[in-house]
Amino acid sequence: MGQKGEHLLQRPLYVFDLPEELLSTLTLKNQLDQIPQEVPQELHTPASDANERSENEEGSPAKATSCNLCGLNFATLADQRSHVRSDLHGYNLKQKIKGLKPIGEADFETLVGELDESISGSESSESDEDGDEDDGTKPKESTLSALLKKQAKIVDPGFDEYTSSKKQRGAGKPPLLWFTSPLLPDNMSLGVYRAIFTNAEQEEEAHLMESLRRKQIAPAIPPKIKSEGGVPLPGTDIGPHYFLCMIGGGHFAAMIIALAPKKGKNHTGVDERSATVVAHKTFHRYTTRRKQGGSQSTSDAARGAAHSAGSSLRRYNEAALTNEVRELLTSWKTMIDSADLLFIRATGNTSRKTLFDKYEGQVLRNNDPRNRGFPFTTRRATQKELIRAFVELTRVKQSTIDETALAALNATPKEPVAPTPPKPQKPPKPSKEDEEAALHTSQITSIIKRSKIPALLNYLKTNNIPPTFKFVPENYHTPTPLHLAASLNSAPVVIALLTKASADPGIMNDDARTPFSLAGDRATRDAFRLARSELGEAAFDWDTAGVPSPLSKSELEKREAREKAEKATEDKAEAERRKAETEKLRKESEAEDAKRREGRLGKGRLVGVPEKSAGDRREEEMRGLGPEARARMERERRARAAEERMKRMQGR
Repeated sequence: MGQKGEHLLQRPLYVFDLPEELLSTLTLKNQLDQIPQEVPQELHTPASDANERSENEEGSPAKATSCNLCGLNFATLADQRSHVRSDLHGYNLKQKIKGLKPIGEADFETLVGELDESISGSESSESDEDGDEDDGTKPKESTLSALLKKQAKIVDPGFDEYTSSKKQRGAGKPPLLWFTSPLLPDNMSLGVYRAIFTNAEQEEEAHLMESLRRKQIAPAIPPKIKSEGGVPLPGTDIGPHYFLCMIGGGHFAAMIIALAPKKGKNHTGVDERSATVVAHKTFHRYTTRRKQGGSQSTSDAARGAAHSAGSSLRRYNEAALTNEVRELLTSWKTMIDSADLLFIRATGNTSRKTLFDKYEGQVLRNNDPRNRGFPFTTRRATQKELIRAFVELTRVKQSTIDETALAALNATPKEPVAPTPPKPQKPPKPSKEDEEAALHTSQITSIIKRSKIPALLNYLKTNNIPPTFKFVPENYHTPTPLHLAASLNSAPVVIALLTKASADPGIMNDDARTPFSLAGDRATRDAFRLARSELGEAAFDWDTAGVPSPLSKSELEKREAREKAEKATEDKAEAERRKAETEKLRKESEAEDAKRREGRLGKGRLVGVPEKSAGDRREEEMRGLGPEARARMERERRARAAEERMKRMQGR
């Protein structure tokens, strides 16, 4: 007998596409009775895991080369002594004095990464790899003191209103809103990020359910978007959408994503939703000081302008990145203005000025009520990270807590419990469907790499594998057979998958790249155009897939014949040119030989003037010529000498 509500949880729940049966019974949990401050399993981050390991290890006996405070072990005593002098150890000492728990290395790096100051940790500035040199010295405690001051809200008066407003929201409201339903197990709750609701909707929590119902969008096939330079033309209806943006450390990524889910089926036949990326762009410029961290402009403001090649390059790149970002925002202004919410992560004062400083044609403003931060840990600004962030924002979280045990725990007096070492968790056993999909993946991959087209088509047909099959485990670069064949430049396999197996060329990988964009030679790209010609325009959305105009077999044969004829004509002309050049040189050589013979007989020879040697005459001939002409004449001279020797040998 199946678990209660199992049919509702067969696929991941999407905030904007909840089942009507579940949506009609959802109720908001009382804030006082909400789930404790625990992060659901799917919200754990590497940083939080590092903290858990540190806390678990804190109760264990300390080794001779370990730090019980920070929960770290070291290979040598020198490493331990170096750690004791580090900023991480100093920060955890401050935490212990305040009665707070120490943090792990990952969380400390995250805190330091948000600072615009140097994180070198050395007693004096060192020369960069690119030749930076600074005359001043920096105390070791500068990073630690700056971090403590920032947390105490003493320094950095240059924060803009956007950042200040984010910090002034208070820590009283958790990032997730939890809902329950009688259709689900009694100990299960569903979580939705508070950030996806507008400010007005958050103020009226009693009407949050009505707001959630209004946000439902039926899955639909995304409309064909006619674009110019990757941006939809004005007037294109893209529906409700979000703007996502990350910038920091010289990396910038931005994306417009439609909220309407794109419906499809996975390899097991179960419905799955995927995001529709309307527009995306990434930039990267070298702006961060190597080994020392922080932007060049921040270093100039603190220490004065450095005069090195690296500093000049970083200043130029900062200005170039600012111009590129603002030009992109201007080209996207129509879509940004019509976006429902703007999710922005700007690390550092320089990055915030790039987005929110006043300039002509400003697009983003720090007082826009649609502005949101990402309510979870994010990594480097990339297109893949933006897609992951969007999925994290719009997927419903599931949390299972034993309410009875929780109530009993709250009712009994708390006693100190000795820490127990964590039990190693066994990796979950893959399901039968995943094992079968992994087997199909290995077989199909091997067949494609060997370009066995009949075997590939027969395998797909015999095992009833759909054309939208995705490899297991997931391959981010080449998730489908068509992606793999295109990346291997296997044109015959590509055209067979398109025309015989009906593989969809519009499926994108995690980098939002279609199979055509992975093709590395003209033959593979021509295979996509041939398939478009044979299958017709109605078969697939060829424009979205990035496939150029169709190319028929006759047109391809004509092009190949024309190129072959042009090459033959060029080869013939080159041969004739060489023949004429050789004949000209032969005649000139014969004339010179005749002159030399006449000179030996006394005709025209001047008395008392010595006759020039062969080497002198060659030197005069080559004088003023380039290296190529000299080499050519030397080859021709040797050829003539060889011909003369052959004639003499034949005349004997």
